[in-house]
This record gives sequence, C-alpha cells and structure tokens, in this order.
Amino acid sequence: MLGVGNIGMVHLKSALSMAAVDVRAAADAMPENRNRAERAGVPRTYDDYTTLLDAEELDAAVVALPPFLHADAVERAAENDVDVFVEKPLARSSEEADRLLETARKAGIAVGVDHTLRYQPDMIGVKSEYEDGTVGRVPYASITRLNDGPLGRPPVEHAPPSWPLDADAAGGGSLLELGIHCFDVLEWLFGDLDVRDATTDATLDIPVEDAATVLLRAPETETTITLHCGSYQWEQLPEVNTRLRLEGITGTISNQDHLPGNFYASAAKSALSNVASRVTGSESDVFGPTFYLQAHYEALSAFCEAIRNGERPPVDGRDGKRSLELAETAYELAADGDGDELETMEVT
Repeated sequence: MLGVGNIGMVHLKSALSMAAVDVRAAADAMPENRNRAERAGVPRTYDDYTTLLDAEELDAAVVALPPFLHADAVERAAENDVDVFVEKPLARSSEEADRLLETARKAGIAVGVDHTLRYQPDMIGVKSEYEDGTVGRVPYASITRLNDGPLGRPPVEHAPPSWPLDADAAGGGSLLELGIHCFDVLEWLFGDLDVRDATTDATLDIPVEDAATVLLRAPETETTITLHCGSYQWEQLPEVNTRLRLEGITGTISNQDHLPGNFYASAAKSALSNVASRVTGSESDVFGPTFYLQAHYEALSAFCEAIRNGERPPVDGRDGKRSLELAETAYELAADGDGDELETMEVT
C-alpha cells in the first residue's frame, strides 16, 4: 500500500478482507497514518514508498498517493516488476499519463485505475436497464456529482491537506477530482464522448475550481449529456451525492431507482457502529456507509483477479488516460469561453 491516508485506508481495509490477498507492507510520510495501518494489521510500515518497493517482494501495489506522485510511484514500481492499481486521476495530465503508461509498457507491468462508479450497484442497475432497451433511444442524459471537497463540512476541526488546493500538485480542482469519475462512467454507458462546451467556477476563494459544468455528445447513441460536478456542497452521508438520469423515448432511468433496498438501514447501522468505536477507542468500520466503499472493494478485487489470471485489468491505464483527455478538453473550452463566473460566496 503506497499511501494510507483517507482513500489509502479504504483500499487497505479492502485488501485485508480479501481471502486471496496478502498485505505485506504500507508506506506513508505521516506517522499517524502508519500507526493506523499497523493497528489495522499491516506487518511492516515505511515512511517512503520507494524504500518499501525496494525492500519488499511484491506482486502488486496500490498507489493511493497525491496525483503529483503517481508517475514517480509507477516508475519505481516498474523498476521492481510490480503491477499497480492507481487511485484516480491516473495522472495530472494526459501527457503525464502517456509517460507513465510507456514506462509500464516497457517494464511489462499492468496498470489498473480506481474508477469506482462502474462498481456501484446503482450505476450497474442503470447500465443493465439501459441495455435492456426498455426506454428505447436516449436523446438526453444528465449526471451530477457533488461533495464538500477538501475543506470539509463546517465546522472544520483540522486543516485540510495542502495538495488538493494546489493545481500543480492535484492537476486541477473538482473537474479532475469528481468529474473524472463522471467522464468514465458516461463512456462506459454511451461509448466515446465529444466535449462540446464547458465552464468552471469558483464559489469559494480557493486556487482551484470547485464547480464545473460540461456539455457532451455521444455520437454512437446520438445522446446529448450535461455533466455538473462540484466540491461546494455540505454533503451529509448517507445521502447519495451522484445523480444520473437517462431520458429515453419511452421512459426515464435514474440511479435513484437502483439504490440497495437496505441502503439507509445499513448506513445507519454503520454510523452507530462508528460512533461506538470512537467512544471505545477502537477502529471505525471503513466500509460504512457500505454503499460507497464496497465499490472500492469490488474495483480492487477485480484488478487483483485480473492480475492473478494474467489478464488486462478491467479498468486499465487507457481508461484512466481517456478520462483525463476529456477533462483537458473541458478545461480548454472553459478557458476559451466567455461565460460569467459564479459570484464568490462568503461562508461562515
């Protein structure tokens, strides 16, 4: 495990719960993160991922580091003949992704990418219903993905990490953090997309965009799509922060209709368990609310199964690069546009 911060701990708990996976070690620059990993059951921890890769005999590594370290981590893994499962975005740009993938190709290692929406049961339900043809052709679709972003939901108890608010380190703002998921799941549904127009906005006084709206067209299905993503909403789990609607000729398909039947009951049970764990000082259940985090388990499990069988990962580096290309086109159109930015809001 290369990085055991927020999402890294999700991947770690996933891997630890897989019967056919042996977690050997974890690396993180933060002592508190290494301590958490050790408490979770990791036998060895390192303060540097390059040291871990040189010291351990590994089949695969999960790269859950900030985006500016992805390319270097993959290069180091390639030097040690280690396959990689990379947290999205694959890289900060398609050019950086090209270099990363060329390094992997020359070394003969596999690259998987954690595009998790494909593994959520509501998105699987939408795809199944769409492919059944029950609503006929879909002239229009829309997707919205929102959360509270790196600043967190007020009142904020701890300062956020610096890299998500640094465009050079992260590659961008909410369009790259959240929109990248949307691009991937939309091409999974409709095939290749063309980006027609885009705008990015800042509702808060931060260095990266925290809102973006993109107009897309799917030539194969003749579907027009609007995508909106933002990190300005004070989300409250277990509310679902992704809305997907397909407006077909004979009806509508919505991901809201494909949520697990026990979604709220399961989330409430997990929330109560997590509250109790904080009182007793034990580890919280990383899979609760399970709806979101179980999808990360499925994505990593599918990658491991492909590697075990000598197959190409189901969501691989090409998919990761493709989503970056769409995001870059959106950024370019937004920069060239004349749209008015949202007025900056004061949040108290």
